[in-house]
Amino acid sequence: MSDTDGKKPLGLRGARPGQVKQSFSHGRTKSVVVETKRKRVVVPKAGAGAKSAGAGSGKAGAPAGDPSRRPAGITDAEMERRLKALQAAKAREEDEAIAREAEERRREEERQRRREEIEAKEREEREREDALRAKAEEEEREKREAEEGRQRAAEPASEPAPADPAATAPVSERAQARPAPRKADRERQADREGRGGKARDDGGRRSGKLTLKEALAGDGGRQRSMAAMKRKQERARQKALGQSAPREKVVRDVQVPETIVVSELANRMAERVADVVKALMKNGLMVTQNQSIDADTAELIVEEFGHHVVRVSDSDVEQVIDTVEDRAEDLKPRPPIITIMGHVDHGKTSLLDAIRQTSVASGEAGGITQHIGAYQVKSESGAVLTFLDTPGHAAFTSMRARGANVTDIVVLVVAADDSVMPQTIEAINHAKAAGVPMIVAINKCDKPDADPNKVRTELLQHEVVVEAMSGDVQDVEVSATTGMGLDQLLESIALQSEILELKANPDRAAMGAVIEAKLDVGRGPVATVLVQYGTLRRGDIFVVGEQWGKVRALINDQGERVEEAGPSVPVEVLGLNGTPEAGDVLNVVETEAQAREIADYRHQAAKDKRAAAGAATTLEQLMAKAKADETVAELPVVLKADVQGSAEAIVQALEKVGNEEVRVRVLHYGVGAITESDIGLAEASGAPVLGFNVRANAPARNSANQKGVEIRYYSVIYDLVDDIKAAASGLLSAEVREHFIGYATIKEVFKVSGGVGKVAGCLVTEGVARRSAGVRLLRDDVVIHEGTLKTLKRFKDEVKEVISGQECGMAFENYEDIRPGDVIEIFEREEVERTLS
Repeated sequence: MSDTDGKKPLGLRGARPGQVKQSFSHGRTKSVVVETKRKRVVVPKAGAGAKSAGAGSGKAGAPAGDPSRRPAGITDAEMERRLKALQAAKAREEDEAIAREAEERRREEERQRRREEIEAKEREEREREDALRAKAEEEEREKREAEEGRQRAAEPASEPAPADPAATAPVSERAQARPAPRKADRERQADREGRGGKARDDGGRRSGKLTLKEALAGDGGRQRSMAAMKRKQERARQKALGQSAPREKVVRDVQVPETIVVSELANRMAERVADVVKALMKNGLMVTQNQSIDADTAELIVEEFGHHVVRVSDSDVEQVIDTVEDRAEDLKPRPPIITIMGHVDHGKTSLLDAIRQTSVASGEAGGITQHIGAYQVKSESGAVLTFLDTPGHAAFTSMRARGANVTDIVVLVVAADDSVMPQTIEAINHAKAAGVPMIVAINKCDKPDADPNKVRTELLQHEVVVEAMSGDVQDVEVSATTGMGLDQLLESIALQSEILELKANPDRAAMGAVIEAKLDVGRGPVATVLVQYGTLRRGDIFVVGEQWGKVRALINDQGERVEEAGPSVPVEVLGLNGTPEAGDVLNVVETEAQAREIADYRHQAAKDKRAAAGAATTLEQLMAKAKADETVAELPVVLKADVQGSAEAIVQALEKVGNEEVRVRVLHYGVGAITESDIGLAEASGAPVLGFNVRANAPARNSANQKGVEIRYYSVIYDLVDDIKAAASGLLSAEVREHFIGYATIKEVFKVSGGVGKVAGCLVTEGVARRSAGVRLLRDDVVIHEGTLKTLKRFKDEVKEVISGQECGMAFENYEDIRPGDVIEIFEREEVERTLS
């Protein structure tokens, strides 16, 4: 029976037919039609990517429809239309998957039926062969017994034998009744049958003694061990007793995500990895245990091993992060988190230095804070306070917003001699948006021109009513220089924290916010984390944004190593696999596998979101983008900074530089030293490399010298933005201004031979006519031509200029439609260099 008689050959979707020749025992062969499956190209599902992107972005704190994260030209309606299209595509894919599953089930049933037919046929052939072999052995035995009987009859009878009832029995009964030979008899019989080799029983087991000579001679290869013979006898005994039923297979529910590693799939099925790889190879996939396969292929393998498939979404990996509600009895008091905010140079860091009795401000470049600092202070009353110091410069808007979102109390610092300024108003708005109470610290009250009442009055315009104005916002007059009012400020903070009754559960898995992140030489990625819930301990495995890690060390604000950090404690965390984004949330998980899986999912979700937002789906958008790129001049730059917050602030400041004619394009920005890859990118794009508080390593410096790439170092954000603004101003086209210098009226038109053409006889009525100037031809006060003069003559001489009241001859370049009565307007152009404001 052929395997292809009127039946569809075995196979899978997208397979190629072929023939394989199978070999069986006793020299039998058979050709079987098989199919090989093409390797499937895994393409991320657009619908699932967009949906999970929205879920992932929610964890990172950025809404899916945030206009600031969306490219120009994409409206909310356009984004909604794209998401609907992605959802429709996903629905279609689900319908196709259901249809594929039904088709696979039908094919599996067909394969099972054909497999049973082949097994039945092979079973019949084995039974027929066993019957023929048994018949041949019976005939051989009967022939041998008949030969032995003839030999005994031919022997002379030396003496009559005694009557033996067994002798009259049939040959088969006599053989059964014959006593078993002794060991010595068995050895003699083996020695007679073949000297130099040991006799073997029917099971292939060696019998008799084994000498060193026989072992070295090797009499037939591998021998069966005694344990193997015992196992064979036990199987035979169970078969005889009817106990050969196979053990029942344990069927498991196997969770299959969008992609899974082969070894992990084998682990979830509790099967050998080699068996899973072999099954994949049978299906045409040549993969190793460390490679990934898609969900459809994994589902096929799981069903082939007899398990149940449970399809899960990629976003389910984040469910391992605990979101339990803390019980009231588990909550314990925690220190308050106070953020100091205000305008630049109003004395925020100096005030914090006076409270901490340190000198942080002197170490900042240019005397301005460019990072978020986190510190703990113990007051005279024994209360522990956590302070966050934020920058006041306009470029650090996102840092101030981040500080306000993780704080309990905002201390608004306003200089008494400068009053309310733009960043003061911005800080007020951040505090109101975060919904946290505010304490106003009126600083620099020791100066002669200080006017605290002016500050209180101007705060009224922004709906901040202090207690001195019969409001509910505390205000304290302080001086960071003399220390005036610092005790009263700490008392006000302690009073406000008592009103808030701040509590947290220190015995749960830790969760915190990344205040700042940087790439430190020698220590690797370092994140400044403010723990909000639970206790972060050394050795904890965590995931933070798109990165994960294991806590290698915890360093407090004094630079000391600690074993753990509780709620409201700021620490530097070492042990990350990459630099996270400032503002990311840190969550402690149980295993490294979970952390890695969550980080990979968030990275892919962010990548899919950027791809979905940046894809131009209409021809109009493509044309508009191409037109904008042609008309706008770009200044490309590559930026490296010391910390993530500074890089983010500089990029935001540079994006604001420019106008409709020129803009700054940040090709790449990152944290850490300037490397050779940064130089290579800058060379390919013709861009300078900007280093903010970082330097280029030796290979990068050598590469920059060879390739002619400019590296500029900065430590103050003012200088960097001003330099880039000046460089971008050089890309602006110069402004052309026109100065009218005269008018002339055409009195007569002459035609001159010799290739000159028409010449206008003119009278200069106003100003002066110059040969180098531009001219316009006016007819009935309408401009009909603009160009340059081909000739300017006074009588027969070529002249440079003709003054008012004199007559002259004019001819226009490539234009001869001139008539008497036309007016010629004469002007000069002046180019004026432009700068970006």
